[in-house]
Amino acid sequence: MDYTYLNCLAELGVGGAHPGGHPLTKNLLDAEAIREETKVLEVGCGTGRTSAFISKCYGCQITAIDIHEIMVKKAKKRFLEEKLPINLVRGNVEKLPFEASMFDVVLSESVISFTNASLAIPEIKRVLKSEGILLGIEMVLEQKIPEEDLQPMKDFYELSKIRTVEEWDSLLVENGFYDREITTVIPSFDPSDPDNAPEFQLSDNTDVMYFDILKEHEKLTKMYQDVLGYRIFRCKG
Repeated sequence: MDYTYLNCLAELGVGGAHPGGHPLTKNLLDAEAIREETKVLEVGCGTGRTSAFISKCYGCQITAIDIHEIMVKKAKKRFLEEKLPINLVRGNVEKLPFEASMFDVVLSESVISFTNASLAIPEIKRVLKSEGILLGIEMVLEQKIPEEDLQPMKDFYELSKIRTVEEWDSLLVENGFYDREITTVIPSFDPSDPDNAPEFQLSDNTDVMYFDILKEHEKLTKMYQDVLGYRIFRCKG
């Protein structure tokens, strides 16, 4: 297996690694009118932490999808152990294996940024019901800097493009999303809240190289802290 950041997350079984972590996820969902009949799709579900929370908290119909085989195995293990009726699918957000107009809510926690968003966004629009909601927590470029200065970040995370807020908004508009709300969140950290800590579900015989990749991630996060940020995107399809 290649020593990539996404493979690192899979091998270490990292859950809640997205900006804002699990506390932001809970606040985001609390603001929505999610009922038992609500159909939710989480794209890039990883180890299934968020999907499990949604199922237990709201009792709604949830489908979880991820492209990574190891992530899907770990999510499946979680759902089985917790006896959760979650529809788990291995698939690609750039070509979702679902019929049109299936879901009331699509949730993306720092996932679309790691895809070809020009393919992923229209696919999400396709599977959303009329007036369905896209909730995205995504990376943004806070200030324009020379492309060569961004290259280390793009290479490490295998990103084809890092978008500004305006570029994200334009892409959403082009694909028919409306009533767009874009929220800046000031990061906060309460060390006494266990939800702030990411989860780890290590694979058997985990290669120590993946811990080095995690350290490099932390190094890059500090290096680019004034250049990169994130936003909550909420819009209707």
